[in-house]
Amino acid sequence: MLMNTPSLPLLLVLTGLLAGCATNPKTGSPTLKDAYQDDFMIGVAINQKQFTGEDTNGAALIKAQFNSISPENVLKWEIIHPRPGENGYDFEPGDRYVDFGETNGMYIIGHTLIWHSQTPRWVFRDANGRALNGTNSADRELLLKRMHDHIQTVVGRYKGRIQCWDVVNEALNEDGTLRRSPWQRIIGDDYIEKAFQYAHEADPDAVLRYNDYSLENEPKRKGAIALIQKLQARGIPVTAIGSQSHVKMDWPALEQVDATLSAFAKLGVKVMITELDVDLLGRSESAEVAEMQREITSNVYSNGLPDAVQQALARRYAGLFSVFVKHRKDIALVTFWGVSDGDSWLNRGRMNYPLLFRRDHKPSPAFDAVINTAHR
Repeated sequence: MLMNTPSLPLLLVLTGLLAGCATNPKTGSPTLKDAYQDDFMIGVAINQKQFTGEDTNGAALIKAQFNSISPENVLKWEIIHPRPGENGYDFEPGDRYVDFGETNGMYIIGHTLIWHSQTPRWVFRDANGRALNGTNSADRELLLKRMHDHIQTVVGRYKGRIQCWDVVNEALNEDGTLRRSPWQRIIGDDYIEKAFQYAHEADPDAVLRYNDYSLENEPKRKGAIALIQKLQARGIPVTAIGSQSHVKMDWPALEQVDATLSAFAKLGVKVMITELDVDLLGRSESAEVAEMQREITSNVYSNGLPDAVQQALARRYAGLFSVFVKHRKDIALVTFWGVSDGDSWLNRGRMNYPLLFRRDHKPSPAFDAVINTAHR
């Protein structure tokens, strides 16, 4: 039995409040959040230009299409707490992100509290600032204090305003064992328990989520299930699991997605798809997809995405959402990692097209496929 889940009904309440017809009443165009109003919330990761209004087109899309938001970076430790001490916090970007969500009546995600990446080096150094090298690093007591103070300060600041937190991010290796991160090496395996305990103390009503990628692969999925079960057995207040779902055209198979969601549903926690996109340029196991991509090391789509690839991407998204809809009773939220193709982290010097909206913010065929897959 899970502890302290009073905020989970908020998911249903918010979805109900945001429900309406399946079209935008101002434009008559279909919207994602309304098409899936009876299934799950539709979220999106947003950047600073969007929530400050500098990117007006992006902000307009967010308001029209989505009812939940995640921050790409502004709540990560290196941004919100770059320096040690009480004066080492920078809340201005985070405050504006939360203000944007509240102004637009959205379900607000906090991402992320404890992660081995994008954490300043000083966090793992000893009291004299000596670098992490085994003996001259922070000890367990000091690192737990820093973790506690950070979580209490950040979660406490947004108590009652941020409804869900990624408490621990990417703690597992591909074989399902615990990653040997600085958190694990210095504190021990129980650093995950401590993080959830501290977050619950700071905001008892927040949904607390474990978030990771490649959970569709059986060894890592089993490791995640074992981790959640261990936390549950010890009364640790973990109330959701996030599957990032950074997928490729031919991985994971829909059967893997289905099996993963079924397995997570048995844990009794809410399941969330947290960082969805489809990488068209990733290495493929399929000869057909590899041929479609041609030379995957080059910028093959610099002049635009061929119609055949557009249609293949649309079919891929339709397949994914057909599985999500099948599990709609267990899934609370599906979040895309980026608003439009131009915003995606998957570009990295090449033109990728992993999302539902093009660089000009117009919907792609994949958008139509997702709308048409909605539960009726």
